[in-house]
Amino acid sequence: MQEKINNNILPDKNGFYGNYGGQYITEELKEEFDRIEKAFLEAKEDETFKNELNYLLKNYVGRPSPIFYAKNLSEKYNNNIYLKREDLNHTGAHKINHCLGEVLLAKRMGKKKVIAETGAGQHGVALATAAALLGLECDIYMGEVDVEKEKPNVERMRILNANVIPVKSGSKTLKEAVDEAFVAYIKSYKDTMYAIGSVVGPHPFPMIVEYFQSVVGSEAREQFIEQTGDLPDIIIACVGGGSNSIGLFSGFLNDENVKIYGVEPLGKGTKLGENAASITYGKDGILHGFKCKLLQDENGNVANAYSVASGLDYPGVGPKHCFLNDIKRVNYVTVNDIEAVNAFYELSQKEGIIPALESSHALAYALKLSESVKNKNILVNLSGRGDKDIAFVLDKFPKV
Repeated sequence: MQEKINNNILPDKNGFYGNYGGQYITEELKEEFDRIEKAFLEAKEDETFKNELNYLLKNYVGRPSPIFYAKNLSEKYNNNIYLKREDLNHTGAHKINHCLGEVLLAKRMGKKKVIAETGAGQHGVALATAAALLGLECDIYMGEVDVEKEKPNVERMRILNANVIPVKSGSKTLKEAVDEAFVAYIKSYKDTMYAIGSVVGPHPFPMIVEYFQSVVGSEAREQFIEQTGDLPDIIIACVGGGSNSIGLFSGFLNDENVKIYGVEPLGKGTKLGENAASITYGKDGILHGFKCKLLQDENGNVANAYSVASGLDYPGVGPKHCFLNDIKRVNYVTVNDIEAVNAFYELSQKEGIIPALESSHALAYALKLSESVKNKNILVNLSGRGDKDIAFVLDKFPKV
């Protein structure tokens, strides 16, 4: 794993990326987060810690994940479409990368339990897996809507001995799961680590999660050059909180000739409550202890977010994504539910790969882009597999 985040865009001493990030938390909690930052900075320089993490990434997760040339899609859409196969990781998504890192860090700090939120359940499964492997207790908060929608992942978490806590407040989805997980964490932080599931939350968590996910980008860059002799022309990843995308982007931010697209969920449309496109439609605000682009109503209250993909329906987004948007290094675009579901079926039936609905947003934009762009090398981050979504898609979007 790389020694540092290779794009060198790190937060300042107060945890800000430009105007975004920081710590909007109590003084007591700030002291704990400072301890976490200190432990992380020491751990990432410690050979024993790095060796254990790298051993697990290779021999437990199955890294490096391959890059696959999607020949059938490429021929149909007149572009060379490649997939970074994070769906082949143990537990079926990119989430295991940072979960192993976070649980190793929690164990290093002497914590007895990890606590987290989950939307689609992939972070919950990955955290429960890492906790089982490394001997920590695990509490997972999940919105009641998502518990029903993502039953296979809920069952996996319970088999892995995690305590799955359904959240019944508000929209009963990811935001409320984060709310309740934070409340529980504040009551128990001396013995517990909050293992945040994306590049969100108060500093230092966006930096920590990015560090553990940057393996995706460093691998992809090396693999793409080895496979094609050059860098990709375009890279694409979906953006909810933004962990899989920041992981991929981190390998290419310094390559000015590589165009980068972050795909947000447009959901059912442009009206408030119909989508979760925080950068596209959000305003600056404070959410869950950090500053970001945030979906808000006319009174400045946090608006409900919606996406067909449970892992994307979050009303905010990672602070580094907000900064990359400000400096115009990344192009943030949108894909709606129907486009994502169509891409879900397209990849399944053309290449025999069933993608997560989250990843389907990234693929959908690659296919949409192919209407105007030809003969380009396009790398899509396939952040997760679609086992968890099969029953839901067949029920709500049966293929005619």
